[in-house]
Amino acid sequence: MAETLTQEQIANVLLGIKIPPQPQILVDLQIEQIMPDPDIKRIASLIRRDVGLAGTVLKVVNSSFYGLSNKITSVDQAVSLIGLDSVINIINGVSIKSEMSDETITHMNRFWDTANDIALIATNIAKMVGFQKPDLAYLLGLFHNSGVPLLMNKFDNYLGVLEQSYGNNSQRIIDIENDLLNTNHAVVGYYIAKSWNLPKVLCEAIAEHHNCERHFLGKHQTDSDVKTLLAILKLAEHVCGSFKILGNQDIDFEWELIGSDVLTHLGLGEYDVELLEASIEEMGISFKNYAF
Repeated sequence: MAETLTQEQIANVLLGIKIPPQPQILVDLQIEQIMPDPDIKRIASLIRRDVGLAGTVLKVVNSSFYGLSNKITSVDQAVSLIGLDSVINIINGVSIKSEMSDETITHMNRFWDTANDIALIATNIAKMVGFQKPDLAYLLGLFHNSGVPLLMNKFDNYLGVLEQSYGNNSQRIIDIENDLLNTNHAVVGYYIAKSWNLPKVLCEAIAEHHNCERHFLGKHQTDSDVKTLLAILKLAEHVCGSFKILGNQDIDFEWELIGSDVLTHLGLGEYDVELLEASIEEMGISFKNYAF
């Protein structure tokens, strides 16, 4: 993060917000991941213990993103195909859902579907620009707004606050949230990611994803994985229509401010964006399909 918060500040930020614990299955998988020779059979066995998780892994592998000619029906095959890093990314997204009430999950179904779409788009962009860590781009896309459902669970008016935040073109989205709620979804998402021992670069990108001006418009810009991840995320959010889905807005004010600098950093032009939008339509992803 840009600044280090004191324990007292952290306590105030998270007052009344329960940070979900790291699921035991994720702990077990991470232990297996750091082994010199990870055991794919054990990893698949861990996943099979959770029917919902196994089904989700198979659903992702059989999605249009992978474009397989034959349907995968075995968890073992799925894990071998997508690799351990991608498996853990999927589990992160599923596990945060498990901490929500049934009512919240019902209201947020489209939110989670959209997060998955952004994650897939971010991965495509990462590969397009030659970013060497596409799994981090996937996880950032999936996880960057994880603070939203937690705040929605705490504040009955949170969706209204989000709309107001996205509709203000003179302040950052997180500034409006801070003014009205004394916290914001970026900082909550940061502490979720940190409490789950996710990579530092990912935690920083989550914390900074509505503070991009300083990375792209500031006087002392430096290239870093965080900056590139933020650029990938902002482009993915823009083409997926986050400003419409979360903010109920017709204009992406964030993109208007930093969009050209994001594309310059990624080495892309408007024609590349058009090609990306076309490929997204072919994948069946369209923000027109989402509405709260």
